[in-house]
Amino acid sequence: MKISALSRSLDQHAPARKGDAAPQSHNLDPALHPFDKAREYTRALAAAKLERMHAKPFVAALDGHADGVYSLALDARRLGVAASGSGDGEIRLWDIASRSCLASYPRAHSGLISSLIISPLSFGSRGSLSAFATDASGKASSRMDGRRLLSAGTDRVVRMWDADPRRDRWGGGDEEDDDAMDLTAAGNIRGVEYNEEKKEAIQSWTSPQAINSLSHHAKAAQFVSASSSIQLWDVTRGSSASASAVGAGGALRTMEWGAESINVVRFNPSETEVLASAGSDRGVVLYDLRSGKPTTKMVMSMRANDIAWSPLEPTTFALASEDHNVYTFDMRNLQSATQIYKSHVAAVMSVGYSPTGQELVSGSYDRTLRLWTVNAGSQSRDVYHLARMQRIFACAFTYDARFVVSASDDGNVRLFKARAGEKLGIQSGRERAALEYRQRLKDKWGSTGDVRKIERQRNIPKQITGASKLKRTMLEAERVKEERRRKHTKAGSSKPKAARKAAILAHKE
Repeated sequence: MKISALSRSLDQHAPARKGDAAPQSHNLDPALHPFDKAREYTRALAAAKLERMHAKPFVAALDGHADGVYSLALDARRLGVAASGSGDGEIRLWDIASRSCLASYPRAHSGLISSLIISPLSFGSRGSLSAFATDASGKASSRMDGRRLLSAGTDRVVRMWDADPRRDRWGGGDEEDDDAMDLTAAGNIRGVEYNEEKKEAIQSWTSPQAINSLSHHAKAAQFVSASSSIQLWDVTRGSSASASAVGAGGALRTMEWGAESINVVRFNPSETEVLASAGSDRGVVLYDLRSGKPTTKMVMSMRANDIAWSPLEPTTFALASEDHNVYTFDMRNLQSATQIYKSHVAAVMSVGYSPTGQELVSGSYDRTLRLWTVNAGSQSRDVYHLARMQRIFACAFTYDARFVVSASDDGNVRLFKARAGEKLGIQSGRERAALEYRQRLKDKWGSTGDVRKIERQRNIPKQITGASKLKRTMLEAERVKEERRRKHTKAGSSKPKAARKAAILAHKE
């Protein structure tokens, strides 16, 4: 007689440690779970509702400027450092983590500050800029050591400032002299020499015209300025003479292609010898420093206000246009845009890529900040606005891609979360797993029924809603008019242009 006995392993059915949850076994046979999809959809709907309930993107406002803020710069080497420039000529250096002002440079310029950049290079006694960081006696100069901030304005002057004025906070100094310095336990420097704030400019360069934009080379000690032409400058050479006197501290090179005024210029961070500019003649020009001249130009239907290069694809750049749209282009083919983003209802003043290259942020004259997913449709993923926020002239992602910084003409620098429903602070393992599960549910069911409706729902001010309706009405009327013109005239014999090509009027090599 045979007897069969059931046996269970405690390793599979009992908790591994005291206090742990008991493991559960699941039979994945779909015949045993007839309501599995309905249950998943209900959970996805609840996850979408929870995200919108907890969506509070605004983090903080960095106030202190007495005038509108028109320029913004983030430090690529220090995660929590940003600089802002206002209309009264003041520059402020911010610590984003503590939401405090590190340093203020009042009356840095006699007019509006049009552009700010924080140099990606470190100016120390070692490295490529060692000669630049020495004084007349040949010793390492602490005054020329650390981070550098470049500013330009309508007073036709570019000035370089100490962007690391508090060495006791960030550390600094020369490695060779560490033994002679009074260091804290964390390696920071004590002493009056390194703790005092530097209010005077380190160097300056003079241009014949008002400067609209600056951009720094990713690897070399060079930067370019945009006025009526593109001028290349050397960081290691100050300017006490005329800007046209090459060899006496002036511009190293001047490049232009017919524009009365160039609004913006940007170096390519990957193809470091390539830069792009946009001018008042509605032209977008690509330059190559190796040849020292412009290579190609396209003329758009309306002017571009800002340019941003993609950190993921070196040949791709985004344009913030006056026609309310954001365009992305591949510099190898400028006869057609690769994507158009169309949610703004006023001129787009600033655009920037996230460090991952997967998202875009844009600030507009319509007082909204919009976030976009690259190559995922023409509508914005999210829209941020506040009751007192005015026209946005500069915006950027922080270098950890978790926050967005904006500068507007109401005098405030504001900090937003890149994901409106993201929780800040420490998360437990179980909470993180629950959030990841909810996100997977929303990704799976995000284009279905009420989940899609809730995901797309946003509270937008009445003025912007009205302007959006008016814009849709005007675009529809224009489409109908064009269709009738093609139907009843000889224009119908030619094929209509796609929207990605219609915005480009000409292309020149």
